[in-house]
Amino acid sequence: MSPQLTPSDWLDLFTHFAALSLLGVGGAITTAPDMHRYLVGEKQWLTDPQFTSSIALAQAAPGPNVLFVALMGWNVGLNAGGGLGAGAPATSLAMLGMLATMAGIMLPSSILTYTATRWAHRNRELRSVRAFKAGMGPIVIALLIATGWLLTAAHNQPGRDWPLWLLTGVSALVVWRTRIHMLWLLGAGALAGALGWV
Repeated sequence: MSPQLTPSDWLDLFTHFAALSLLGVGGAITTAPDMHRYLVGEKQWLTDPQFTSSIALAQAAPGPNVLFVALMGWNVGLNAGGGLGAGAPATSLAMLGMLATMAGIMLPSSILTYTATRWAHRNRELRSVRAFKAGMGPIVIALLIATGWLLTAAHNQPGRDWPLWLLTGVSALVVWRTRIHMLWLLGAGALAGALGWV
């Protein structure tokens, strides 16, 4: 995959992630379904495996969850540059992709959060502020469920992929009902995949 990105494409990448930044209630991960639609489906700048690998790698790595956005930008730039074997030009485009996506996803939401938090703190006794805070919980949960569905929908052959669905369900129950750290579950999933169980 070697898409040719024009300067307007790079600007479009930045502005799309800037728009998603303002929709990322609950974190950038909640906008992953639209990122998939845009990067994989509409623009075809990433493949499905690159998209899901970016999320999986960033979630497994220590650090902020938003790192998956940097990996997606890196992969878009790397693909535009011709891949890893293309040398310094590909690496430069990968850095540009990473900068475009990270600046897009971070700047608008950071400015809005800073401004809104200061205002809400000054007006915390207003009924509308309390109602807004209470209403955001269900929205965040729904966005996280949509993201989880997107990541598992790539395996849409229930007859063949039932172990994967079973592992997903058991993992969700364990996270919900116990205090087992999620990294143990990620490790168990990696081991199950390496052994060919899922």
